[in-house]
Amino acid sequence: MKALHMVAWILVIVGGLNWLLIGLFKLDVVMYLGPTLAKVVYILVGLSALYELFTHKGTCKMCSSGSMPAQM
Repeated sequence: MKALHMVAWILVIVGGLNWLLIGLFKLDVVMYLGPTLAKVVYILVGLSALYELFTHKGTCKMCSSGSMPAQM
């Protein structure tokens, strides 16, 4: 399960960074892979986001312990 969590986390980060580039520069890096592969990546990023959404509390050390991060 740890490997699945790491793959999902990396895909969520890739998706977030791609959206940042789209928002700032109108540059969709994933589309450089071609339309078919880009569609597969978008689907995997979306599924990864759902996976993280539903399993985050069980895998996050801060969320599962009930503690809050230190205030700055």
